[in-house]
Amino acid sequence: MKLLQLSPAELRQRLAGQGVWLRTGPFSLRVKSSLPSVAQGLVDLYGQFETRDSHHAFADFHVELNPPNRLRRWFRPQVDFSSDGSLPFKPLPLDQAYPMLEWGLNWCVSMHAHQYLIIHAAVVEKNGLAAILPAPPGSGKSTLTAGLVLSGWRLLSDELTLIDRLTGQIHPLARPVSLKNQSIDVIRAFSPNAFINRESHDTAKGTVAHMRPPTESVRRQHEVARPGWVIFPKWTAKAETRLTPRSKAQTFMFLAQNAFNYSHLGAEGFRVGTSLIERVGCYDFEYSQLNEAVASFDRLAEQHVTV
Repeated sequence: MKLLQLSPAELRQRLAGQGVWLRTGPFSLRVKSSLPSVAQGLVDLYGQFETRDSHHAFADFHVELNPPNRLRRWFRPQVDFSSDGSLPFKPLPLDQAYPMLEWGLNWCVSMHAHQYLIIHAAVVEKNGLAAILPAPPGSGKSTLTAGLVLSGWRLLSDELTLIDRLTGQIHPLARPVSLKNQSIDVIRAFSPNAFINRESHDTAKGTVAHMRPPTESVRRQHEVARPGWVIFPKWTAKAETRLTPRSKAQTFMFLAQNAFNYSHLGAEGFRVGTSLIERVGCYDFEYSQLNEAVASFDRLAEQHVTV
């Protein structure tokens, strides 16, 4: 059953009671909340995701978003995120409830899913190969990711690259794409039909909104992908679109520093990381025009088909 098949009243009832069960890639979760903005965010962005009666369904993560106390419902209203009864974050303004859900789910995966080497990077796939896109904030990573998945690439994840420690394959986690500040308008102009939910202002990341993942990416969210490239994107005003080779040693060091659980895995993290680097092409990528960036990635994917 898809989430969109629930009536608004049934969705609200489940959220406020037993919780709403969702399948996202290799994980299942149960979400509870009395907040209308959380219910609306799930309707807008998770309609195509699998749900079921949560009374008898196992869930990897149990999360809840609600005001911290009765007073905070009316005076400077806030929201808490809890995971299995613990509160990993300080409360945020109520207007940021839905982004807090997405950030909290990222935290749940990165802190607990140690069957994977988890790299802080977007990842997309075309023609059987995945492009891992690590970059610091402000590099245009999410803008590029959104542009690619709106142009035929499969979304595996906007934030977390999950590398199977046994097979080296990448497991999809095709949740909504987080867009920030100017990138929201860039994507709206690039693809007017893309669904982007309402904006949350004055967050720690500025203005934030989320783009609904393509239906095809959600449908294929159980299909693993083979790593093909690690590409470091960087948006620079008026820059020419340019893809240049990058040192594998430098690439490995950056990935190790930006893997959430590299130190936790120890020697196993080193083994999985070096195996990945041996199998992929490593590049720096500079761009200013999103349509040119997409065309450059398409050429890279086509080269794989013709080889």
